[in-house]
Amino acid sequence: MTTEHSKQQFVSTKVVTSPSTSTPYTRATETTEIPSYVSKCPSNGLCSKLPPDCMTCTTNVSCVYGKPATFDCKVKPQIHCVDQKNNQVENFTINMTCQFCWQLEPTDYVCTNSTNCMTVSCPRQRYNATCTVHDHIHCLGKRVFPKMLYCNWTGGYKWSTALALSITLGGFGADRFYLGQWREGLGKLFSFGGLGIWTLIDVLLIGVGYVGPADGSLYI
Repeated sequence: MTTEHSKQQFVSTKVVTSPSTSTPYTRATETTEIPSYVSKCPSNGLCSKLPPDCMTCTTNVSCVYGKPATFDCKVKPQIHCVDQKNNQVENFTINMTCQFCWQLEPTDYVCTNSTNCMTVSCPRQRYNATCTVHDHIHCLGKRVFPKMLYCNWTGGYKWSTALALSITLGGFGADRFYLGQWREGLGKLFSFGGLGIWTLIDVLLIGVGYVGPADGSLYI
């Protein structure tokens, strides 16, 4: 009991105390972490040309949809920019069209693509995509939003190649083999192109784009 008590007293003398109050304290380590958005923001450029991630703007409740509007903005911490007179400022205004991000033109954002849906189907299939607005585009609301899009992807099959194979080697099922439809290809091969009738029909169907790749993708 005496030994443990003496150990506790010895340890307590190692505690750092404040000179004024004689109370224990811990030294706080200073952190100089740089925010992730700083890398996207050019230094000493025009404030109005900064990407949206570099500023915070107040909502203009009086703006009319589809019409130009002015918004009051302020640069985020650790961002430096100038006005038209090359004076460093923090508060500025930007002009933009009053519309939400999901109402932008398709060229103003990029969306994820899906290879699990059929592009050649009736009715045409859609898929859930996640879209992100380009850095130089200003809009209202969330810059990352979901959207239903038509299946629009390609597996690298060329329509001209499929049509050429159908005309020249369609009797042996080369066109169907090329499109990945090996069952139909075997059927044409062992029936000599359905005695020519199947070959002529496939030329027409591939020519109008009705018959496509087996994976459901579009021609290139």
